[in-house]
Amino acid sequence: MAAKQCAHLDQIREVTPSAEGCEECLKTGDEWVHLRLCRSCGHVGCCDSSKNRHATKHFRASGHPVISSFEPGEDWSWCYVDELFL
Repeated sequence: MAAKQCAHLDQIREVTPSAEGCEECLKTGDEWVHLRLCRSCGHVGCCDSSKNRHATKHFRASGHPVISSFEPGEDWSWCYVDELFL
């Protein structure tokens, strides 16, 4: 049986991060645990371990499927739609 593959690799772009931290948390003065970068538009949001989960909220609002870790030393991506690490 073949391993499931991501069908959204064509939506990954070279992006410029929108902020140095979670956009929404910076505006409200909240804190985050880890940061995620939207690979479609560059939105920087906080991870699901953070209380606001802005990266996932951005996915639900925009439909942009792939995020990457925006943490130093981490080199991984995740597709929300296919639920796969890339």
